[in-house]
Amino acid sequence: MTVIVVAACPVGLRGHLTRWLLEISPGVFVGKINARVRGLMWLRVLDMVKTGRAIMVYGADNEQGLAFEVHEHNWEPVDFEGVNLIRRPAPAEEGEAVDQRSKGWSTAGRRRRFGKPD
Repeated sequence: MTVIVVAACPVGLRGHLTRWLLEISPGVFVGKINARVRGLMWLRVLDMVKTGRAIMVYGADNEQGLAFEVHEHNWEPVDFEGVNLIRRPAPAEEGEAVDQRSKGWSTAGRRRRFGKPD
């Protein structure tokens, strides 16, 4: 079984993928194809996706029973002691602000604990 997920890709790529796979949701393609067709299809996806993103998950002869390929995605595959995992970057790596919430009681919590001032 092969699953390909594409985002922000040209319509032509989606049409090309529907030749061999079923589109079960916008941008999600599923099907059973052999390794040669899968490899050629992934090369076509890389060629056509341009600035979009693509992820392919397929059955493999390993302990997990699957393997995956990614293109232009901020989540990256890593090998952790023989197990393939997807690592999501920490918010600080993406340039997002670290949690800046204030410490202490919320307004509702203060009212509940200390009573509502009249």
